[in-house]
Amino acid sequence: MALFGKRNGDVDPAATAAHGVSAMEGGSIAAVLSAVALIFSAYSLWETSLKEADVRVFVPPVIHFAAPYQNSNFEVIAVPVTITNEGARTATVLSIELTATDPRSGAEKKFYAADFGRWTMEKTRTGAYEPFAPISLAGRTSRTEQVLFYTRGADQKPDELIRAIGPYQFEVKLDLAENNTRPAVSFERSLLNYDARAFNEGTLPLYSADWRASSNAPEN
Repeated sequence: MALFGKRNGDVDPAATAAHGVSAMEGGSIAAVLSAVALIFSAYSLWETSLKEADVRVFVPPVIHFAAPYQNSNFEVIAVPVTITNEGARTATVLSIELTATDPRSGAEKKFYAADFGRWTMEKTRTGAYEPFAPISLAGRTSRTEQVLFYTRGADQKPDELIRAIGPYQFEVKLDLAENNTRPAVSFERSLLNYDARAFNEGTLPLYSADWRASSNAPEN
């Protein structure tokens, strides 16, 4: 008697092969997806928890200075500073150093971060400043302060570095607790006029030639 269909025990080799290939392809796709998910998970862990501190420094177009005392080498330079931590781990700024240079004479003078706030003679007489203290920055955070830099010791000469009208060069450099890197930003600011009477109450400004902020952040 002729059979009108295949017996249950019969197997189509072509169908079996196709099924095997399909299973292999499905397994390969699953493996690729798992690998991609693992890579994204590792990247997320790196970005959110493991990436070491990456400190950027930003300085605006205008800073200020004062030389309020006669027969003294004391000068104060007020620099609004924004510090950001682009990493995931905490960054601790232990100290900030400023170096000012007169490009005409080559004279260089060093300053240290002493206080936070806007400098005036009245506030100086009353001590109405917040003293500088180490700055702790958690990952992906920032802090903005006006930092008052004072002359670093009697050996710093000349007594009045900033006096002639024209450009001056500056460098702000940070000391970090976590490693030996010293994030720094260099910039130039110009004194457009000089009148010592301004120091009786406040400061004199120095301006960026292009009216733009300066930073150590990579350029896009």
